[in-house]
Amino acid sequence: MTIRAVVWDVDDTLFDYTTADREGMRAHLAAEGLLAGYASPEEALVRWREITDRQWARYAAGECTFQAQRRDRVRVFLDADLSDTEADVWFRRYVGHYEAAWSLFPDVLPVLEMLAASHRHSVLSNSSITVQEHKLRTLGVLDRFESVLCAAELGVSKPEAAAFLAACEALGLPPHEVAYVGDHPEIDGRGAAEAGLLSVWIDRGAAYARAAGEVVAHRISTLAELPALVRADTRFGAPSTFG
Repeated sequence: MTIRAVVWDVDDTLFDYTTADREGMRAHLAAEGLLAGYASPEEALVRWREITDRQWARYAAGECTFQAQRRDRVRVFLDADLSDTEADVWFRRYVGHYEAAWSLFPDVLPVLEMLAASHRHSVLSNSSITVQEHKLRTLGVLDRFESVLCAAELGVSKPEAAAFLAACEALGLPPHEVAYVGDHPEIDGRGAAEAGLLSVWIDRGAAYARAAGEVVAHRISTLAELPALVRADTRFGAPSTFG
């Protein structure tokens, strides 16, 4: 089977979200004078991450809007009954510090260049188009992707098969001719495989809990390994190291 296109996750796949979020929030909390309430900056960052994960889960489950989960992250973190405007203003100040820390992973541009002539490229993210197009434009890579599809606009999120199939439909290709590359072994890796795509898990070292069971994704530790996978028939014969 020939892989004709690669669909990409963004955060912690192309873009070093974890580092930007950590360094941006550290700078923001210092500027807001909020670090004194914690034993260490790391304690404050862990709390922010836990709140972010809980609120994002509510959004992914359809319990709130994208903007509402942002506002609630701020309210819970500050333990304050803020108005929507107050929460938005606080979050925008955080975004300023966060964006100052943005960067691509160093293996991204080389592999995009290497595959530019041989494969089409698209993005599928569980965020919103407004957020991800701005991010990709700022990082200088938006024009490398034919389309940017996001859960907020699709109305369905990974790991649901419909999200991956929408990305294939946007490319006009069947799932078996499309590879999906993402950093989460379940949301990205298992989700893409179960939708019929060639699933590639880029293991950036995050401590994700992975469900035991059938091996479904090809694990790589650097994007430099990707061209060998998408230029060959890896669905049969070549063992996966997922799990």
